[in-house]
Amino acid sequence: MSSEAGRIALHPIEARVLWALSSGERLSFGEVSRRTGLDRGAVAKSVERLASKGLVSVSEVTVRTVAELSGEGLEYSTKGLPERRLVDFLRSKGGRASLTELRSIEGTDEERVRIGVLWAKKQGWVEVAKEGDETYVELVSYPDYRTEEEMVLEALRSGPRSLEELGALAGAAARLSRRAGLVKLREEREHVVEATREGLLVAKSVEQPVDAVSQLTPELIKTGRWRSVHLIRYDVLAPVKPVFAAREHPLTSLIRRVREAFVELGFEEVQGPLVELAFWNFDALFQPQDHPAREMHDTFYLEWPSTGRLPEDLVGKVKEAHETGGDTGSKGWRYRWSADEASRLVLRTHTTATTIRYLAERREPPVKVFSVDRIFRNERVNWKRLAEFHQIEGILMDRGVGLRHLMGIIREFYARLGLKEVRFRPSYFPYTEPSAEVDVYFRDLERWVELGGMGVFRPEVTRPLGVKYPVLAWGLGLERLALIVHGLEDIRTFYLNDLSWIRSASTFAVR
Repeated sequence: MSSEAGRIALHPIEARVLWALSSGERLSFGEVSRRTGLDRGAVAKSVERLASKGLVSVSEVTVRTVAELSGEGLEYSTKGLPERRLVDFLRSKGGRASLTELRSIEGTDEERVRIGVLWAKKQGWVEVAKEGDETYVELVSYPDYRTEEEMVLEALRSGPRSLEELGALAGAAARLSRRAGLVKLREEREHVVEATREGLLVAKSVEQPVDAVSQLTPELIKTGRWRSVHLIRYDVLAPVKPVFAAREHPLTSLIRRVREAFVELGFEEVQGPLVELAFWNFDALFQPQDHPAREMHDTFYLEWPSTGRLPEDLVGKVKEAHETGGDTGSKGWRYRWSADEASRLVLRTHTTATTIRYLAERREPPVKVFSVDRIFRNERVNWKRLAEFHQIEGILMDRGVGLRHLMGIIREFYARLGLKEVRFRPSYFPYTEPSAEVDVYFRDLERWVELGGMGVFRPEVTRPLGVKYPVLAWGLGLERLALIVHGLEDIRTFYLNDLSWIRSASTFAVR
């Protein structure tokens, strides 16, 4: 059915939409849908056709502006802004402290101290004075009130809010968005439609629209009403409301692809405990007990239980390797090795602890295993570091293998991920010799990126375990690769549970 006005033919659905716009109002697609009883897809399709005929105009307007915390903003919402932590510390120290003392504020580095002093001085809370070679910060006025910025951070901690909901705090939210992006502002926009001058003329000549239906229902058939309605032709190209089906998390997708690549190369996946003996995590890998990586600021140690049982058949040989080198041809580290230190329990700092365990139980070649699993480092979380992340680990033990075989394995692994250009740079690692770092070239970035390390296990690692053949080993980063694949700048994005990003993220593809 059609209406004629000025030689313009209208489909019944178009006539219904134009009828809803005959008052001259500018309506959203949702409002047109409510007034006509049509679904949004049918409205969008009809509006597109009416616009091509010059009867309506479509524009996009901002419905509202939404404020939400960035990763750093979330950290400040719980721990406090740098200037607040600064003045709290100064008050606890009697109102005066040197820059050296300020660096002792928990979780604060030199950059955070500088930011805190800058903003506290801007607020008129502190003054800076120099005495000799030392700079001091003095508390001038302690704020017993919460600033607008602090109230915004607290309000957004529970989730995003529109600027209208924030009310008088909207200005503070805007200021925080300009302050290192602590608050992110995003506009929610919506399409609106209104009849043009010609459209209003046509609308006046349109008869009351005939009922049009897109689905033949049992009710229409039973009542015979199907005879008096207009059945719309089915259009597979009509725009519809998006449906977000279940999908893999981008990191899960990448991990699956990594696993497939190693399985295709003939490797077997192994897994180990998250809580590990320091013996397997450090000592079995010929890492001395006074190595900086074993300090509390680099490693998470368990408080309870704090120790575990050492493998009695290996303790003596590992002890000899550390103290004198044993039968490895080395002189060892020349210190008194402690079984108590080796028995401490840690959250594993690398998955090499898993592969070395496996190797100790299977000493005859060939051994080809890999692991893609979580590890833990006592790191300050920021845009490029996490305290918990993943490592791609693997070993190959066989007769006559060497560095060239290892280079071939790594090249082939990355080739199966679509990364063809790989290079190796000589490096040093405590438990491999020779050792190399692995760089991969990304064409979109036009630069080389370091993605891991590799090498051949030293005799001080393999001999105490009873392994007589060469062992090739590697440890590669997963999150760093994922950052580049998805074009992200903040590693925390993978763990924020941001559904909008997860739904929009592409599947694994090299960038």
